[in-house]
Amino acid sequence: MSDTDHSLDATGLLCPLPVLKARKRLQALKAGETLTVQADDPAAIVDVPHFCAEAGHTLISSELHGPIQTYVIRKS
Repeated sequence: MSDTDHSLDATGLLCPLPVLKARKRLQALKAGETLTVQADDPAAIVDVPHFCAEAGHTLISSELHGPIQTYVIRKS
């Protein structure tokens, strides 16, 4: 994770908690900093990209490794 600034482990949390926790963490970051979020909630596949689009953040990447989803978000 050397290319990211901050991380959030949201595994075990159900909708809407992964997005709510990501939003709270992003509020504390400076513009341009990144947050890596790990989640295993199936709804996060839709919720995280939608949240980024609505909030104006950039979804740099999203990967799926078994049940674990990893998102890298750049704060706008």
